[in-house]
Amino acid sequence: MTDRTAPGALAARLTGRPATGERRLSGTLAEVTLDDGRVVLVKLGDGPGAAQAEAAGLRWLAEAGTVRVPTLYGHDKGRLVIDRVAQGAPSAAAATRFGAALAVLHATGAPSFGAPPPGGPREAYIGRAPMRNLPGTDWPAWYAEHRVLPYLRRAVDDGTIRPAEAPLIEDVCDRLPDLAGPAEPPARLHGDLWNGNVLWGADGHTWLIDPAAHGGHRETDLAMLALFGCPHLGHILDGYQRAAPLADGWADRIGLHQLFPLLVHAVLFGRGYAEQALAVARATLTW
Repeated sequence: MTDRTAPGALAARLTGRPATGERRLSGTLAEVTLDDGRVVLVKLGDGPGAAQAEAAGLRWLAEAGTVRVPTLYGHDKGRLVIDRVAQGAPSAAAATRFGAALAVLHATGAPSFGAPPPGGPREAYIGRAPMRNLPGTDWPAWYAEHRVLPYLRRAVDDGTIRPAEAPLIEDVCDRLPDLAGPAEPPARLHGDLWNGNVLWGADGHTWLIDPAAHGGHRETDLAMLALFGCPHLGHILDGYQRAAPLADGWADRIGLHQLFPLLVHAVLFGRGYAEQALAVARATLTW
C-alpha cells in the first residue's frame, strides 16, 4: 500500500506524474524524481499556515514576471511541492540582470504596506519566526508597529535584550518619520532576501526561494542582501539603480532597514544578533 503521507505520494498527486525515486535531504526537505525525469522538492512548512503563506508568496512573485522563482505545483496543509533549481556559479552578468529584475518586481507594487500576497494568511512567517501581515498606509508607523516592536518585545520577554536596552530601539521607532527618507509606494517584496534564498542557476539566471512576501519598502530587501552578504552585490545594485534609481541617502538608511531582520534573528538565535541590532540603533541615532 502506498504511504499517502510520503513526499513521493504528495509530489505525484500535485504534479500528476508518478514518482520513481525519493531522497530525504533533511528533516524538512525531500527530493523526488518523477517518471519524466524531472526532480521536485517537497518542503515542510515551519509552522501552521507556513506552506500556504510560502505558496502564496511564490505565486505573487511569479505573477510579476520579473524575478525567477521555482514552479509551484501546489501544497497541502503542511507541505508544498516546487521544482528543484539546478545550481551553477554566481556571475557578474547574472547579478546585474537580477538587480534589474528585482527593481521591476518591487515596482509592481502591493495594495499596502503589510499586505499579504493574494491567498496568503495574515499570520505568516519569516524563517521560523511568526510574521504578521497587517496593512498600513504610512511606512514609518507600520514598520515600527508591525516589523520592529513585536520582535523587540519578544526579545525582551525572552531575556535576549535587557529591559534597559529596549529604549534605544524604541527611540529609533519614535524618530522613524525623520529617518525614513522620501515617501515610497508599497513595493512587492521577497521579504526574506538573504543570500541563502538567492540561487545562482546553472542556466545563468538568478532564482529566488523561500519568500516571506508582503508589501513593504523596497530598501528593506536590499538591506537584507547587504546584511548577510551576497556574491556580486555591487553588480546587483548597479542593475537595480539603472532600472529604478534609489532615493538619495538610501545607503545611510541600510541599518534602519536591517533592524527588522536583526531582531528576528535575535529572537531565533540569541544575544549576538541582539547586540548587532543595538549597535545599528546607536549608529542610526547619531545621524
